[in-house]
Amino acid sequence: MKILVTGTEGYLGSLLAPELIRDGHDVVAVDTGFYKNGWLYNGLDTTPLTLVKDIRHVTAEDFAGVDAVVHMAELSNDPLGQLSPTITYEINHAGSLHLARLAKAAGVERFVYMSSCSVYGVAEGEVDETSPVNPQTAYAECKTLVERDLKALADDDFSPTFMRNATAFGASPRMRFDIVLNNLSGLAWTTGKIAMVSDGTPWRPLVHALDIGQAIRRVLEAPRDLVHNEVYNVGSSEQNYRVREIAEIVGDVFGGEVSFGDSGGDNRSYRVSFEKINNKLPGFACEWDAVKGAQQLHEVFSRIQMDEATFTGRGHTRLKQLQHLIDTAQLDEKLFWKATR
Repeated sequence: MKILVTGTEGYLGSLLAPELIRDGHDVVAVDTGFYKNGWLYNGLDTTPLTLVKDIRHVTAEDFAGVDAVVHMAELSNDPLGQLSPTITYEINHAGSLHLARLAKAAGVERFVYMSSCSVYGVAEGEVDETSPVNPQTAYAECKTLVERDLKALADDDFSPTFMRNATAFGASPRMRFDIVLNNLSGLAWTTGKIAMVSDGTPWRPLVHALDIGQAIRRVLEAPRDLVHNEVYNVGSSEQNYRVREIAEIVGDVFGGEVSFGDSGGDNRSYRVSFEKINNKLPGFACEWDAVKGAQQLHEVFSRIQMDEATFTGRGHTRLKQLQHLIDTAQLDEKLFWKATR
């Protein structure tokens, strides 16, 4: 299968693309290169040739012979979306629709879209794929809009699937330290303690980056009727944690003091059912939990002797890196690269 994957130089994409190549697929990689200097460690045996393109600039020719698209390249978390909500909508919503429409016109049969459990926002009790969405940020709102508009494009020849990932964690060469378990692990390693400003009571579902990759690969292999226009929460029901539980797990693995503050300003809290993906998608089951993920990060940090500058630097925090590119006039107001003259 020839698969076009966007975001191959990101946290998840850098892990997924080599797996698809090992599976025997021909991978067409697309990435604009915002996070090129965020390389934490070497550990990949292969990487694809990459088209250095913004998703807003892809053309029909880029889809020649492509059987499936895995779309991961968007502005990638809530604080980043709040930096410039207008541009977030332009890239994450309009850009994703541009990509999907070109793919459909080119005859691409499958389109796997990376959505997020953050679309549930604030929810009482447990939510599943049939629950109302309640997005709290521009990032999450764009996810709901893309899901809505891609569903309308679905027909006998174009089959989208929507993967609502739990909050990712785990090691990646293109590491991110702006997501909860990874951030707490970095704090524990570099400071010897986890001092939280919130009380840690909100619920968050977690899923390892490699299990997200596994889910994508299962969708690409699955019979069409199981994935056509379907929404799948990606994770396992056992991995719904309160944030304080995540902190305590990390504290146990890394050692050091764990403390909590008063209730904080981030009111997002949701527990998610993952019964559908575990019962309906053939072969899928999470292989990682928070304990194994924290242990993996501890091993990586120890092996590379990670220092505080690496943890706190812009290379592994999306908002810091993008702000740097803006401040140094490498990107224009639309987040396109400026030409060097």
